[in-house]
Amino acid sequence: MKTIKELASMGERVYVHLKDEETAMRFLHQAESEGFTFGDGVSPTNRHCSDLYAIHPDSTLNYVGSVGRIEYASGADSCVRVEYQELL
Repeated sequence: MKTIKELASMGERVYVHLKDEETAMRFLHQAESEGFTFGDGVSPTNRHCSDLYAIHPDSTLNYVGSVGRIEYASGADSCVRVEYQELL
């Protein structure tokens, strides 16, 4: 399995989709163990779960709002999308 840091190096912003809460918690724990934080320094497991996150090469992650969700769903070639459960 690739690390989240390896995934983050695939682009400036990489969208990670999580199929359910259990998968999301696994992702958040792995991200935290690899040193990822939200932009304000809060650790991933100290925030609520979501089904979609953006990860960045600087080891930060963020929730994805409506504009990001449109980009994710658009299928644009410039958009890097990862189905986390497929990597497990």
